[in-house]
Amino acid sequence: MPAAKTPIRTPPMFNLAWPLLVELGLAIASSVVGTALASRISDEAGGAFAIASQVSATLFILFRIIGAGVSVVVTQNLGGGQREAADRVACAVVGASTWLGAVTGLMALLGANGLLRLLNAPAEVLPLAAPFLQALAPAMLLDAWNASMASVMRAHLRTRDTLVVLVIMHVSHLALAIPMMHGWGPLPAMGLPGYAVALALSRALGLALHLLMWRVHLHIRVARDDWWRLPRRELGAVLHIGLPGAAENIAWRLAFMVSVATAAELGAKSLATQAYVLQLMGGVMMFSIATGLAVEIVVGYLIGAGRLREAHGVVRRALARGLVVCVLIATCAALLGRWLLGWFTQDQEIIAAGATLLWLTVALEPGRTFNLVVINALRAAGDARFPVMAGALSMLLVLAGGSWLLGVVLGWGLPGVWIAYAADEWIRGLIMWRRWQTHAWVPHAKASRKRLRPAIVVEG
Repeated sequence: MPAAKTPIRTPPMFNLAWPLLVELGLAIASSVVGTALASRISDEAGGAFAIASQVSATLFILFRIIGAGVSVVVTQNLGGGQREAADRVACAVVGASTWLGAVTGLMALLGANGLLRLLNAPAEVLPLAAPFLQALAPAMLLDAWNASMASVMRAHLRTRDTLVVLVIMHVSHLALAIPMMHGWGPLPAMGLPGYAVALALSRALGLALHLLMWRVHLHIRVARDDWWRLPRRELGAVLHIGLPGAAENIAWRLAFMVSVATAAELGAKSLATQAYVLQLMGGVMMFSIATGLAVEIVVGYLIGAGRLREAHGVVRRALARGLVVCVLIATCAALLGRWLLGWFTQDQEIIAAGATLLWLTVALEPGRTFNLVVINALRAAGDARFPVMAGALSMLLVLAGGSWLLGVVLGWGLPGVWIAYAADEWIRGLIMWRRWQTHAWVPHAKASRKRLRPAIVVEG
């Protein structure tokens, strides 16, 4: 018997966005504090922290294979009144997270030196970065579980509960990281590996809390077999969305890593400058990221309920707000640039170079906002393949090739790398916006709706 159709109330965008914004702010603050703690050891340690973190973030993109799909599939099922199907998908991604997390951790543990050399890690940075990356391996497995379980919580609109878990994780991480990195009483100073050990302990606590939240609020119990099983049907729906989403993220990350390698080739000071500015950029773009994640959840619900016209309006309004806010935030960061960079270093050469990059960020961020909002909307509508197919050439030629051409060949240094960033974001962002405006995503949304409930006539 088909599930009874019940009216689906559209989740309020603001109620979803503000906990996501706080979550992102906490994650960015944790990373900024980590970079600051590392830079207190030395600028070489700050560079090591940054380049190892970039490798870790690149490996973490493997989780997007399921992470990009689980939120969309669960929200579409919930929007279509298919609660049991949503729960089966949630349990399926736990097993997939186990395998992906284990593979990622092993890559970091066994391939740290090779991965860092691929990024042209400077000789003075490599001995610090390699053990740090290896020490991050256990946290990667734990983060795989936490990321998937948090995505399911958000899809159920439990964003505030997810925020509580994230707050506890980040506070416990920093509370442990400071004494473990710099020593306290009988505890020896462990340097960068101390940060990684504290990260693993905080993520283990987060996993325990997520399991409790699933049981209490979602009434989902993870069985013993769920930790390793890979059910084909449920994961097939997730991979239909997740594989293209992961491919888009992987393509961007690989192209971005070329720019990191370019900065490393320019020397340890350039690498440190880039590291510090990227930390500040995380704060600049977190409103756009939160908006994009909220849009994905709302559009997923609306597609599942067959309300395509409402989904179109939601994206237009969210993008307009995002563009205004991102420019204001980027401008404020540029105006305060020298003071903000002083948190990380007292080297005036690094501060001056970083301040220039922050002004270039004002031009970069609107283009990025198009991508963060519209790509998430396309994915939630089932149009997951277009972003990677349309954007791959720009990522390869403009982001990767442009970073090397402008930064090294033409000798523009880090400003050249940032110009390549901006050009790539704007090219891809405008392509995605045209895709949305011309309603080319509608057939994909209708197909997603039919896969959920074939007997229902979809609203056009």
